[in-house]
Amino acid sequence: MSTDASWAENFLESRRTVWVMSAVILCFFALTNLPWQLDDYDQAQQAFTSFEMIKEGHWFFQRTPHERIAQKPPLVGWASAATFAITRSWDIAWRLPSFLTAVVLATILFRAAIAAYGAAAALIALGAFGLNLLSVRLATLVRTDMPLTLVIFLLGLLIWQKIRARESWQPREQWQMLALLTTSMFIKGPIVFAFLLPGIVLFQWFAGKRSGANAWCGWWPWIASLALFSVWVICGIKFVPGFYEQVVMKEFLGRFSQTVHRPEPVLFYLPHLLHKFAPWSLLILALGVLSFRRMRWGIRNLFRQTTPDILWLVCWSLGGLIVMSLVPSKRVDRIYPVVPPLCLLLAAQIAGGFRIRQTDGRVLQWSAAALLFAIVFTGGYTVAKMLSDYRDHADHLEVFSRAVNGRRLRRDAALLAETAFPQAG
Repeated sequence: MSTDASWAENFLESRRTVWVMSAVILCFFALTNLPWQLDDYDQAQQAFTSFEMIKEGHWFFQRTPHERIAQKPPLVGWASAATFAITRSWDIAWRLPSFLTAVVLATILFRAAIAAYGAAAALIALGAFGLNLLSVRLATLVRTDMPLTLVIFLLGLLIWQKIRARESWQPREQWQMLALLTTSMFIKGPIVFAFLLPGIVLFQWFAGKRSGANAWCGWWPWIASLALFSVWVICGIKFVPGFYEQVVMKEFLGRFSQTVHRPEPVLFYLPHLLHKFAPWSLLILALGVLSFRRMRWGIRNLFRQTTPDILWLVCWSLGGLIVMSLVPSKRVDRIYPVVPPLCLLLAAQIAGGFRIRQTDGRVLQWSAAALLFAIVFTGGYTVAKMLSDYRDHADHLEVFSRAVNGRRLRRDAALLAETAFPQAG
């Protein structure tokens, strides 16, 4: 092995590198959205749900600041309300659930990768998850994307573990699937079907029978979770005026229409994913081409020769990307749940490259270079965004609202004092 490759190997397998990378990622997660504000990405709508829970006691159905029906199920709002009860800070209560789920997701991803593919590959998987423009942006946004991604990843990871072990599904694992599916339903509705079912179908088609691995846990966890979610929907339709029109017809069914929401081209997600997941998206493609050329597989044999666990990661990622691309209504953050399986797929590719003597040196060097570039690229984005937002006073509306609210409270206190202790006349 060359000197450059040896240096890269020592760098990627060092425990000190893992701790430094973890600290860098945590800093980027915490700093990117400063100063905190609610003006974009529909953050105000999500924030208002937990605010209404605490102030009005509306725990199952809420409204937006514009007096419309809240579009999301209440689970993340419950988490924010519980956090507020502990911290008494709305800024923390709104953002801590996303931040904590990002940290938990990174930890689970790293541990799964190190157990299956080794220390160096696990470090790259951790870097790929934490050092991209999507993760650092969503880690403290007042949105449901990060909690939803964690639950979907846990579902896909459970399937991945069953495929690697080539074991049949036991009742305990089916109950785990039911719990996770129900949780995802009460975060953002049945969108979990779009991210997992296409991949399961593809995997069963390509490898289910010949490999002995089974990605399908059975029908009842899926049907039962949908039935539980349907109870919430039926109650909303029956007891909340406007729920059917605003949530069922416009928010859910309207996503499949070309007129209700602004449609985007079918390939909308692909260039955005290549850019915002760079340099890892490019490294995945480069390692795929390198492996394809080395093994000299034909297109027909590509899926047949791939091991079942890696094939599941491919089907999981591509299935979700394809189905979400077919939905007319698109926004970049909606494709985020495909990022963690892509990180695990990258770890598998790197581990596979290490096993081939002709390519292990190049894989090491490319991986180390991508990691260093990602630190600079993502760090530059974080610093530039913070400086721009502070310079432009991005939180001006929140600062103004706090000032007005503080002045109103002082005025009310003064009036109360005058009423209770009138001046001698």
